[in-house]
Amino acid sequence: MTTTQATAEVLFTAFKALKGNEKEAFLERVLQNSALRQDVMDIALMEEAKKAKGKPVSAKDYFQKRKKSSLK
Repeated sequence: MTTTQATAEVLFTAFKALKGNEKEAFLERVLQNSALRQDVMDIALMEEAKKAKGKPVSAKDYFQKRKKSSLK
């Protein structure tokens, strides 16, 4: 497991340990940030797209391409 994966696992474990109202408050904070909100929506769309036939795209590749296109 990489350091990044371990960090993600720790944060996700902490999130799962929150009570319902605490989870909701955390997610509201995430979604109030427009960049994070867009990232969450993009990831959700990519997960749905995985169900469709076509060329698979990793989230990392997608965000790199999105970042490059927004700089133009």
